[in-house]
Amino acid sequence: MSSHAKVPHDKSIDNSFALMKEGYRFIGNRIDAYQSDLFETRLLGEKVICMSGKEAARIFYDTDRFQRKGAAPKRVQKSLFGENAVQSMDGEKHIHRKLLFMSLMTPPHQKRLAGLMKVEWEKAAHKWETDGKIVLFDEAKNTLCKISCEWAGVPLKESEVEERADDFSDMVDAFGAVGPRHRKGRKARKKTEKWIQTVIEDVRNGSLEAEEGSALYEMAFHRELNGKKLDTEMAAIELINVLRPIVAIATFITFSALGLHENSQYKEKLQQGDEQFLEMFAQEVRRFYPFGPFVGARVKKSFIWNDCEFKKGTLVLLDMYGTNHDPRIWGNPHEFRPERFEDWDGALFEFIPQGGGDPAKGHRCPGEGITVEVMKTSLDFIVNKIDYEVPEQDLSYSLSKMPTLPNSCFIMKNIKLK
Repeated sequence: MSSHAKVPHDKSIDNSFALMKEGYRFIGNRIDAYQSDLFETRLLGEKVICMSGKEAARIFYDTDRFQRKGAAPKRVQKSLFGENAVQSMDGEKHIHRKLLFMSLMTPPHQKRLAGLMKVEWEKAAHKWETDGKIVLFDEAKNTLCKISCEWAGVPLKESEVEERADDFSDMVDAFGAVGPRHRKGRKARKKTEKWIQTVIEDVRNGSLEAEEGSALYEMAFHRELNGKKLDTEMAAIELINVLRPIVAIATFITFSALGLHENSQYKEKLQQGDEQFLEMFAQEVRRFYPFGPFVGARVKKSFIWNDCEFKKGTLVLLDMYGTNHDPRIWGNPHEFRPERFEDWDGALFEFIPQGGGDPAKGHRCPGEGITVEVMKTSLDFIVNKIDYEVPEQDLSYSLSKMPTLPNSCFIMKNIKLK
């Protein structure tokens, strides 16, 4: 069947440069220009279909139509995910591996991590009182690295925290980067894999004890569907895939502080300790501020949707940022309004800051509950446990840099414990 005339085709020979230049807005800019939920373009010499919106997300997360194998470029695997990890698996094998992740991210695990975060924030704040000023992103990143390793059962010396946190962060930062930033991410991944592999080996040979049920124990002794244990390299890669996203919550914490700073009218409501409003505020931070720009998959078997022919093997990108700012779903999407989550029904395809669909069966991030609990604890701490000043600084962030952060990473000064 020939390609349908109704589907907009981007006329550029290759749009890779435009993607790097426009970042989070690349897909959305063209969706707006073409007045269509999807369009065809070329990236790195390959024909790609880009799409956005709730219905696009519903189709994209249909495992009969799409697969993850071959979707993440090697450069992303070599920095962010690790090669051949859970993100690139499909079918029964993927579900089996995903259940391992889900078992580590249940509500009791979420609460334990949030509890550890609270303890560490309070310890850190005593130090901040004498420091004069701090950079919130750096503090959050180091704290999250420390608690994720403690929670997972991975030994980590106090003197190593900053270095390991930087490595986790560099892997995430390399996602949309070329040149030095990308190389830094690959180097960080190699170093971290080597470290975690040694830890896995120590657990397996009995020289390090791991508590049953901990992430370290479960990864070290997880068995595939064929009954075999993961090789040490893959066990290390998957354990990093548990730890790295927890460290990445530092981005959401930084944007939470920015959200509070830019929308101070909500401070009083947050001070009342209303658990529901705390959650609404955290969710609006995840919707409003940029985190993941888009996610990719390959067509599993040819089909037609919206007059567009999706040929088997075609790479398809779903616009996460654009869907979270779709005016059809979110009235006035560029307004920060936590109230919009008051009657939210938890729809799986409208709100996709960490992917869409059912986390147990598909590729939605299983750590969303952890993200929200840690954000709530951190937000409550910032609002109710400390007083601080926000000095003059550059709090703007660029949507062309993927992933992005406020330029100053949120500086706070004259911090006092309440």
